[in-house]
Amino acid sequence: MRLSAILSVYIGRHFLVSFLGIFCLFLMLIFLFDAIELLRRSAQKPDVTLGMILEMSLLKLPFMGQKTFPFAILFGGMAAFWRLTRSNELVVTRAAGVSAWQFMLPVLFLAFLLGLLQVTAISPLASSMLAKYDRLEAIRLEGHTSFLSISDSGLWLRQADDRGQSVVHAKRVLQRQNDVELREVVVFLYEGKDRFTRRMDAESARLADGFWRLNGAWTFEPESPPTFEKEAWLATDLTINKIHDNFAPPETMSFWELPGFIQTLETAGFSAVRHRLYWHTLLSAPLLMCAMILIAATFTLRQTRRGGSTFVITGGVLTGFLLYFFSDIVFALGLSDSIPVMLAAWSPSGVATMLGAATLLHLEDG
Repeated sequence: MRLSAILSVYIGRHFLVSFLGIFCLFLMLIFLFDAIELLRRSAQKPDVTLGMILEMSLLKLPFMGQKTFPFAILFGGMAAFWRLTRSNELVVTRAAGVSAWQFMLPVLFLAFLLGLLQVTAISPLASSMLAKYDRLEAIRLEGHTSFLSISDSGLWLRQADDRGQSVVHAKRVLQRQNDVELREVVVFLYEGKDRFTRRMDAESARLADGFWRLNGAWTFEPESPPTFEKEAWLATDLTINKIHDNFAPPETMSFWELPGFIQTLETAGFSAVRHRLYWHTLLSAPLLMCAMILIAATFTLRQTRRGGSTFVITGGVLTGFLLYFFSDIVFALGLSDSIPVMLAAWSPSGVATMLGAATLLHLEDG
């Protein structure tokens, strides 16, 4: 028997209402706990106001909400199927000749669309807001003064100390183990925050202990002739570890920007395993959402005796959390190059889909 459009809309509406309710509850709890944590961290910083704390909590909220997206799908599916099962509506539907696979199709379709929405729309918004949050956190709570970014135009670095600040631009970056070298370097030096003092152009710059060693450096000062030095020195607090840590993390980059950034990093000689792994994990999100629906259906489509509700719900929740921890372990293995990136990114959603489908086939079709 073919599933009617009215029944499809009815089941899909139940799922969407349950999903939105649970997702909003998650967002409220995340905002509350995150604001409390930021208040604790800023207790010894009198210049950080409550308004700043709320602003930072709101900026971080979309990214943290993304992490709860699969759980909202899982619990929303469980709530919808459980309600329809307890009211015997699914029993009547099955008696009319509609199989479980048929009335699950609208929910699977909606879960897949929600996964696409998360990847293509919510993820870019969340990454943009998280980048602003990271910058505010570094300035207001951690007191950092150095920022690093790499783009298609090359490497941009800003560093500051008590005497002023400098902006370094390099068209190419070369890395050999713990040795970092910049090519075609331009340095703008400022006194204070905005008073330009001089510019330095160098063929290359090599990172040493506490300074950049500039080779073939020309210095240009206002109202003075240029001077040339075979070697010049520029103080810095950067180390190779700080350079790696200050590259834009993949979570702060849009899904659409990541492929180009990965190519730029690899061209510059830096490792892009983390960024590539994160991008493939985003790609697998729609499949993961469908897997969550299959798991939800496994635990809630059958009638249970009185007292069995707690066992069913607990089983579904534990399965979701086990999948979460499994995803974290596999992600860590992929990050350490212990397993291929593709396997690390796609195995959680693939394994969950196969397990959910196999269990449902066993329960429904014998």
